[in-house]
Amino acid sequence: MAWPRVRLVVTADDFGYCPRRDKGIVEAFLAGTVTSVSLLVNGTAAESAAELALRGWRRGFAPGAEAWLQEDARLDPQSTAQRKLKVFVSLQVREELEAQLSRFRELLGRSPTHVDGHQHVHVLPGVCQVFAEALQAFGVRFTRLPVERGVGSCAWLEAPARAFACTVERDARADMGPFSRHGLRWTDAFVGLSTCGRHMSAHRVLASLARALEDTPADRALTAELMAHPGYPSVPPAGGCGEGPDAFSCSWERLHELHVLTAPTLRARLAQNGVQLCAIDDLDSKRPGEGVPCEAALEPFLEPSPP
Repeated sequence: MAWPRVRLVVTADDFGYCPRRDKGIVEAFLAGTVTSVSLLVNGTAAESAAELALRGWRRGFAPGAEAWLQEDARLDPQSTAQRKLKVFVSLQVREELEAQLSRFRELLGRSPTHVDGHQHVHVLPGVCQVFAEALQAFGVRFTRLPVERGVGSCAWLEAPARAFACTVERDARADMGPFSRHGLRWTDAFVGLSTCGRHMSAHRVLASLARALEDTPADRALTAELMAHPGYPSVPPAGGCGEGPDAFSCSWERLHELHVLTAPTLRARLAQNGVQLCAIDDLDSKRPGEGVPCEAALEPFLEPSPP
């Protein structure tokens, strides 16, 4: 099919989780594929990650924030943990979000370019409204709407992962109203639920984008986001947000995503289809063909990669 004109934001999540993850994320940025990052301000490496961001600011390394509320936010709704979350939501979400956004300003001297939620907690019923209000109060305009077209039919996803993706998508669809009413924006298309970890490849990213763009006229200009979690795997006890790194961050799949994002194949195939890589800020300030900051010559601002 003939693709429409697409500007693609490639966001690396979990920046600030641990130094090894951060090294990989910056390498993916320097390779020219990752164009946006989401900083966990309560991650154990948040301060060093913020220093990296400040050093790379003029090179287009302008981070957003990733709100961390509670890891078990999407457990069985009848479980004790989920009931505790409801209390947490009703009493503390606004205070916690405001504290994290304030901490971001302390670390970086400005508000984030965008805010999303760890484990997509920002689209949970009961959270989305408070989340939207907090972002509006801090002048944040962009968020993530994790609605990936056709994710329920991705046969390569294990049943639990597919069920999780469908639940996230259902919640996100219900949040369009609250997000819009508070002036929030998001990309026209989203991919990443079906391409996470070992499922990421240049072929699947392109296929997911094609699926998201299906039936779109070729003369229309669209924006899209690819969510990614690259990096060198965490090594306990370093990492996490207070309780050490989780299995997700310690997995070899983080390194697999890093390899896909730093290899030339993905960038070449995106370019062949006329996809322009850009940062969140570019969605306001640039039109297709004006150039992308991540394509400039970038001198490294990292030490050599860990083995």
